[in-house]
Amino acid sequence: MPESSPAAFDLTSTYIHLTDGVAATPMAGGMEFWRNIDKRTDLAEGRLIINGNQTTDWPHWEMHPAGDEVLFLVSGELELILEMNGGEKRVPFRAGEAFIVPRGVWHRAIVHEPAQLVGITRGWGTEHRPL
Repeated sequence: MPESSPAAFDLTSTYIHLTDGVAATPMAGGMEFWRNIDKRTDLAEGRLIINGNQTTDWPHWEMHPAGDEVLFLVSGELELILEMNGGEKRVPFRAGEAFIVPRGVWHRAIVHEPAQLVGITRGWGTEHRPL
C-alpha cells in the first residue's frame, strides 16, 4: 500500500500494529506472519489488530506473555478453551460477544459455526504449541 495514497484493505490478510505512540501500521498477515511470531522484534511494543475467518478448530494452543488479548466474535459460534488452575475452562462464545484472555494463559478454539473473529493483542512473544 503506497504511503501517499491511503486505501482500505482486508483485515484478514493485512493486520494493523498500533504502537504505544501514535502510529497505526499495516503489515502483511497470513500464515507466514504467524510462522515466526515468537521471533518478531518489531512487535515489542504496541498491540496487534487481526481479523480471522474461523472455519476449523485451532490445530494448536497459543499464549500471549506480554499482555491480555481482547477477542470479539463478529459472527458464528466458537468454544474457547483456556488452560487454567491445572485444568481446562470451556467458554461458549457467540456472535456479538467479547472475551478477554488473560496474559500468559494458553488457549485455543473449537468452531461450532464458521466465524469471523477480531483479536487485539500484544503480539510480542506470542507462543504456539501443538495439541
